[in-house]
Amino acid sequence: MLIDLRSDTVTHPTPAMREAMFTAPLGDDVLGDDPTVNALEAKAASLFGMEAALFCASGTMTNQLAIRTHTRPGDDVICDYLSHVYQYEGGGISVNALASVSLAHGERGKLTPELIREYIYNPTDSHKPLSRLVVLENTVNKGGGCYYTIPEIAAIRQVCTENGLILHLDGARLFNALVETGEPTTAYGQLFDSISICLSKGLGCPVGSLLLGKTDFIQQARRFRKLMGGGWRQAGFLAAAGIYALDHHVDRLKQDHSRARKIGAILEKLPEVVEILPIDTNIVIFRLPETILATDYVQQLETKGIRAITFGKHLVRFVTHLDFTDEMVAEMETLLNQDFNKI
Repeated sequence: MLIDLRSDTVTHPTPAMREAMFTAPLGDDVLGDDPTVNALEAKAASLFGMEAALFCASGTMTNQLAIRTHTRPGDDVICDYLSHVYQYEGGGISVNALASVSLAHGERGKLTPELIREYIYNPTDSHKPLSRLVVLENTVNKGGGCYYTIPEIAAIRQVCTENGLILHLDGARLFNALVETGEPTTAYGQLFDSISICLSKGLGCPVGSLLLGKTDFIQQARRFRKLMGGGWRQAGFLAAAGIYALDHHVDRLKQDHSRARKIGAILEKLPEVVEILPIDTNIVIFRLPETILATDYVQQLETKGIRAITFGKHLVRFVTHLDFTDEMVAEMETLLNQDFNKI
């Protein structure tokens, strides 16, 4: 039994999702006439109470399109130093938007109103870039899946409004946060100028993310998507998976969170685990002692049929998902309790 917990992106479409994909009506999305893509975009926009949406290949693309559309060359983007847009998008902010970045150091990757105020430049100081955009990530990947609540976001929105800043959400795992808080999706549409949501992580689609915002913003982002070579043709196959996931795969995220906590309980008993970050959703990050390198530990996990990734010199990450079962949790407990040869 192979247990792959490298990411929630490793899932395969369920049989029902495949059926929805193979029976989807198709058209040419570049020409605007793929009915399934159009239906997915309308569904997602309505879900969050926003005017329009754009279906794209990846969360990196939707984030980068948002930043490119919201900013002008020389503007400054405020985000946490752990954020995906800075850590894992290939320097795209500087390449695509020609913007600079101010990196705050929040707790577990979360920004606060006070932190944001510290990084807002004086707009009359010609030595500094113009602060233009704030990016939040929910849930925070490198923060161990921690999440913002609506009151926390509302306080940040107030700071942005007072200072003329645009607010974007990298919501790659937003639904993981929502099933924990029980907060309405429409509240997010009221607080953010744009939202990126990923379909290929916890929701289990093979490909795809959505960018949400006002109609004129999405029209401009569509132009930049074309410039990046991101136009789809018969993309309805993939959009149908997204529709199915939004209808059927949101509530089940609670199962992933429960299994992540079960893994945490197993790890607590292992002598080589010195710290486990709080497990809020489906991400488990744990620390090894300085005598054990994460690369060595992950290699030994692989030999036992467990796949994970390193998240630092002594940090390892597991991510639960819809292809990870209760039977696999039990098997993990057996495997993790075997002697690791003191590595």
